[in-house]
Amino acid sequence: MAIHIFGIRHHGPGSARSLARALDALKPDAVLVEGPPDADPVIPLLGCREMQPPVALLVYVPDTPRLAAYYPFAAFSPEWQAIDYSLASGAAVRFMDLPQAHQLAVRKLAEEEAAKQEAAPPAPGNGKPPEAPAPAELRGDPLALLAQAAGYSDGERWWEHMVEQRRDSAELFDAILEMMTALRTELGFEPENPFEAMREAHMRKTIRAAQKDGFERIAVVCGAWHAPALVEAAWPAAKADNAVLKGAPKIKVETTWVPWTHGRLSRASGYGAGIESPGWYHHLFTVEDQIVVRWMARVAHLLREEDLDASAAQVIDAVRLADALAALRDRPLPGLDELNEATQAVMCFGNPLPMRLIYEKLIVGEALGAVPDATPKVPLQRDLEAQQRSLRMKPDASQSEQQLDLRTPMHLARSHLLHRLGLLGIPWGKRKRVEGSKQGTFWEWWDLQWHPEFAVRVIEANMWGNTVFDAASAYAQDAANRAGALPELTGLLDKALLADLPDAASHVMQRVKDQAALSTDTGHLMDALPPLANILRYGNVRKTDAAMVEEIVDGLVARVCIGLPGACASLDDDAAEAMFKRLVTFHQAVTTLQNEDYTKEWRRTLTGMMDQSGLHGLVAGRATRLLMDAGAIDAGEAARRMGLALARAADPPQAAAWVEGFLRGSGLILLHDDDLWAVLDDWITGITDETFQVLLPLLRRTFSTFPPAERRQMGERVRRGKPAARATRAVPRSGRATRFEGERADKVLGVLGLLLGVGEDDED
Repeated sequence: MAIHIFGIRHHGPGSARSLARALDALKPDAVLVEGPPDADPVIPLLGCREMQPPVALLVYVPDTPRLAAYYPFAAFSPEWQAIDYSLASGAAVRFMDLPQAHQLAVRKLAEEEAAKQEAAPPAPGNGKPPEAPAPAELRGDPLALLAQAAGYSDGERWWEHMVEQRRDSAELFDAILEMMTALRTELGFEPENPFEAMREAHMRKTIRAAQKDGFERIAVVCGAWHAPALVEAAWPAAKADNAVLKGAPKIKVETTWVPWTHGRLSRASGYGAGIESPGWYHHLFTVEDQIVVRWMARVAHLLREEDLDASAAQVIDAVRLADALAALRDRPLPGLDELNEATQAVMCFGNPLPMRLIYEKLIVGEALGAVPDATPKVPLQRDLEAQQRSLRMKPDASQSEQQLDLRTPMHLARSHLLHRLGLLGIPWGKRKRVEGSKQGTFWEWWDLQWHPEFAVRVIEANMWGNTVFDAASAYAQDAANRAGALPELTGLLDKALLADLPDAASHVMQRVKDQAALSTDTGHLMDALPPLANILRYGNVRKTDAAMVEEIVDGLVARVCIGLPGACASLDDDAAEAMFKRLVTFHQAVTTLQNEDYTKEWRRTLTGMMDQSGLHGLVAGRATRLLMDAGAIDAGEAARRMGLALARAADPPQAAAWVEGFLRGSGLILLHDDDLWAVLDDWITGITDETFQVLLPLLRRTFSTFPPAERRQMGERVRRGKPAARATRAVPRSGRATRFEGERADKVLGVLGLLLGVGEDDED
């Protein structure tokens, strides 16, 4: 009875290739793999033809799906090769790590304890609850010592060059075992973490069980670090291992396979055992010869697809440079560092920007795996997959664009599905704004990208219903019951109608009515209108009953128009900024509704606000601009209003705020209206130096919102100076300068004489 230990890194093409050859030579009758024993029932699915890596084992708690653990596998994962060999050869295969039923139970207890400590009152003394002692960890990176001795910057690079890029597997695993034994014993890197001790105890327990079952040749595939602890000569007594495992908490878990991506295998994804370059590793594993040449050819092909130059001569030069760099560094084969340096120097002409494209598309890659239909799934997941097939919307890890014409039944159904998933917290699609002819109410533009973690969110959402329709409807109704603010409810109503959830929409509508009747906050009432206006706009297109919204809109518009003047009184700068944004969005909503009664009432309210005493300049200026843009007042009246706001008696900061409210976002009107330009010019040139220094930040903030072209034209006009024919002039009510009329002036001379005390007999 022989036990063969194969110490590997979780993902590695060299380890995977060497392991496959070693197993083929050994022909074991049992293979034990480091992984969760909870997943033993789903191991046979790996042999299905539909199973395409990268995939991941998902172990989760049914009652709390967010408590989950992933075990990703790629084609170049040694564990994948070990299981694949076992299924093909008929050897028994089992996972041997500490079950996730224990690991997730420990995690749940830790979270509950942390929540209790957070909710508990502060302990006397320092005012903070005592912190639980952190478990002891490995003292540093043991591989870093070997890497440093070999002249490498870190342990990962050293492992890649010494192990993963090897083409010869002879005695590789014996060397790894000897190396790890030395690190754990002779150099004092033996782990002190009790959790690691439990894992290794369970691995040994699984090996003993395989021996008891009568297997003669047992292959143990484990992380390189655990290999020395699994050598039979170093085992403690079985009683000692059982004592370590005794009393471990346990929880019910379920397992399944989910598609994964190369991007999620990378370190950037946050996965603890990730790798920096899964696309490069896949290349190393799948290409038998001319690795460097074939890689450079792929780089050139990618650059050409992006309309970048990449000739055959450049490929040859880049290969030669990579080989030269590897020789200078005394390495048997160019690694990713050498390839990247050669690519940037030769094919990118030293420009680092194309390297970002190469990193995303080739070094990491966008491959998305697939799992067979027989994989255990929750009902919601099966319904989602059925809809994806019927609507021809295949999940893809790469980003794609969908243009939906809502007049087409297929496109309308796609829109409903994307909106329903968005409600459930599964943002497969993100809507975007577009310019051009296809931006009306009949069109929606989406960016689609499927992320592997959505699988867990689907499992979590199954608690709301067994179909996407039922789950989204139940979730929307529950969210409405929990919502407190009116804007939150109207936004939810908009989403429910866009998702075509009539029951949920009716429930949310009733909550909106109740909340609107009780709400006295004018700001909340203003925030509630835009989603409702959106509903009325989309009503006919989506075949939804939008008539029930009109009654609420009537009340909102009336109450806002009545309460807005009082809500705008005595605002400080922060409150005025918030009201400015509300004015803009509310005005857009009223304009969208295209209701004559709403428009008249709203314009009447804005007109009254322009004359309101004590109104913050930011709000008064925006009210004037909204009326002018709507055609309710002409540019001459706007210039008169600006003249009054910028009079010498006005407070300079409030005057600057009026200018900001009137001009923010677009100053094009200044370039087309001489009267407005003259009033602003006279005000700025007439203020003192001290006041100008105070107002400069406010003015810069205003003018910074203009497009660069407008600012440039204003600068050129200022450089030209005032027109010679224009002297400083008063702007009458009409906003236009008039000719001098002597007869009308003579009529007031007598009154002026009395006021000034000047008689007709005086000489002057």
